[in-house]
Amino acid sequence: MASRLFLPTARQTNWLLAAAFCALGYALYLRYLGIEQTPVGLACDAGLNTWLCVSRKIAAALFERQVFGIVALALAALNLLRPTLIIFGAGLVASALGLVLYNAGLSSLAAGLLMLSLARRAPEVD
Repeated sequence: MASRLFLPTARQTNWLLAAAFCALGYALYLRYLGIEQTPVGLACDAGLNTWLCVSRKIAAALFERQVFGIVALALAALNLLRPTLIIFGAGLVASALGLVLYNAGLSSLAAGLLMLSLARRAPEVD
């Protein structure tokens, strides 16, 4: 019997693409309109309490500690060992966030592992 590769169906691929593009879009928005804008940074540091300032503060705390890259790498390694759609999607979202939000080294390694996991055999169903 031929072994089946871990490949999402067309419907699953559409959901994965939607999740990845939403994560990528939010990361781009947060980086270029929230973190790198000087007036936004000055307003947030002066005590402005909006959702953008809270998101900016949380994202800054996470990318300083390489959390996005570590989580993406851990999920990609777990998916490489035992491929499932949920872990693949979570790793894809985490690596998209990490690539844009200053954790490109670990997140790019995670993206490579995610691509490599598509060549793995799917877990056998009993």
